[in-house]
Amino acid sequence: MEFDEGALTRSGVAPGADPPWETVLSLDLLQNGQESLAYDLWRREVRGALRRTKLADDVRALLPLCPPAGYFPGFLTPGRGDLALEDGVDRVQSTPRRRLVAELARLCAGLRGPVPRSVRWVATGDASALRWLGGTLRRYHALAVAPYLSVIRGRAAEDRARRAEAALGGGAEALPASYAELPGRRRQGSRLGAPYPEPRLLRLGGRPLTLLPGFFCVRTPLALVDESLPLVLAHPLGPAPGWLHRSRAGGAKPSVAQLIGASRAHVLEALEIR
Repeated sequence: MEFDEGALTRSGVAPGADPPWETVLSLDLLQNGQESLAYDLWRREVRGALRRTKLADDVRALLPLCPPAGYFPGFLTPGRGDLALEDGVDRVQSTPRRRLVAELARLCAGLRGPVPRSVRWVATGDASALRWLGGTLRRYHALAVAPYLSVIRGRAAEDRARRAEAALGGGAEALPASYAELPGRRRQGSRLGAPYPEPRLLRLGGRPLTLLPGFFCVRTPLALVDESLPLVLAHPLGPAPGWLHRSRAGGAKPSVAQLIGASRAHVLEALEIR
């Protein structure tokens, strides 16, 4: 990512984990088997819940829209950490057909074999297809994301507190620098480098960037391919192995105010680090 002065002053950290993003990222993670020590127990629980609730077939039809690697349609992640699940699903269901066709055509260009029936159906923009898509996303989120929200929100709050500490102590320049401390990241002048699935240079050009913590984002950050959309960079939170057992034993994580103090939390809001 190439920052300039305008981008630095306009960019900030999302207020928390974003439900639509976490839903899509978790669908990827359910398929790709990455980070087995941290997520295999979660995978087993989710797959069992899908079988018990007879949602497995619908989610199986949903998976081609969220492949385990490569491009996924940007209309599935309309938020920047500022949308509740229902608001996000409403936006997904309101996607114009022209955009559906364009993004799903790009998705299909990377697929091998025939285009899955569910992808063709959603691409029609038919009201029943979009109702199915929204309903499946809601029901999947209820099984795969909602039961783990205390941990997801706690980890996002911890990350936000770190970014706030950096920004409060060093100003706008210190915010991207704080990400350079993560494994594999590097800061070189106005550029922040990170591992990525393919070579890419993201020039912000004075546009605001939202840095979004992703609990189900692993190994590398992710940005939408279409740079005409609001700029969002989801980055891994990296829960440690055994997080699921510990969360059940220890309860929810503290809020941002508890982590950094009420005064600093108020300053964070005043600086619009959100």
